[in-house]
Amino acid sequence: MTPVCHSLYKIYKQHNNPSNLYFDPKMASSGAQYESDDGMDEFMDKFKTQRYKNAFPEEGWEEPLKRLTPKKYPELACLQAIIHDEDRPPEEQAKSLKDEGNEYFKEKNYQKAILSYTAGLKKKCGDQELDTVLLTNRAAAHFYLGNMRSALNDAAAAKKIKPDHLKALIRGAQCCIELRIFAEAMQWCDEGLKAHPTDKKLLELRAAADKHKRAAERDARKVKAKEKKLHGQKETLLAAIQDRGIKLLQSVKPPRRGSDSEDEDKGSSAAISQLSLDDLSSQEVTGAQVFLDEQGSLHWPVLFLYPEHQQSDFISAFCENTS
Repeated sequence: MTPVCHSLYKIYKQHNNPSNLYFDPKMASSGAQYESDDGMDEFMDKFKTQRYKNAFPEEGWEEPLKRLTPKKYPELACLQAIIHDEDRPPEEQAKSLKDEGNEYFKEKNYQKAILSYTAGLKKKCGDQELDTVLLTNRAAAHFYLGNMRSALNDAAAAKKIKPDHLKALIRGAQCCIELRIFAEAMQWCDEGLKAHPTDKKLLELRAAADKHKRAAERDARKVKAKEKKLHGQKETLLAAIQDRGIKLLQSVKPPRRGSDSEDEDKGSSAAISQLSLDDLSSQEVTGAQVFLDEQGSLHWPVLFLYPEHQQSDFISAFCENTS
């Protein structure tokens, strides 16, 4: 029997009684028969098929746990010393912290898992295999918390220590896909497939990254083509406005002292040349703006004011040819 199991069993026997709210009295009544190491094994096996009916509540379990103080239960102090003994070799401490992090991970308590894995890495045990596992596990915890960049950094650090580590390679590819850097995701997969050419997960991730990459490139081309078309329409519209000799007011920097009229004309021309459809847009909810129809006629949003009647009227598209 390990010291941890033996101490746990002793705490259980001390703490267990029929009036206890946190332990099953039926199981407590049978505790006396487990006095030997063999009996302890049988006792521990029961937990594989049975659960405490009155165990610590899943919500708020910290409060009753606080009552199990090392002073009241020396065996608890023993357990803490076994887990957190600073006199133990760094490798052993790091391994204990890794196991602790794994338990938190199983409970989906990813933040505490990250703290445990980080504490294990700080031990600097020198075991590259263990450090790789700690980094990969921490990357997984970050991944499930949505910290993709941190997860990618940990996966990259693990890959730097052990370039062929499968879990690190898979995690790195997954993070890149979530971050929408598909070309980099394919690189991670390609590196992994050199060492693991038949790995199903890597093959699936590479296919997914390639598909997303092609789709992103296609969407980018569509957006670029749309922008080019809109830019051409703007240029045509602005040229039509200028051809009609219409002057548009736009805020420009005041002329510097000593500038002549030629400089002012240049400033006005620059203002017109920089004019965009955004400057011609209505700020109202209608969003109306000037446009050029297929016949080459301008249509303007026009606001009519009738002060004497305290009324107004708005026409979203008033053709310039309307008399």
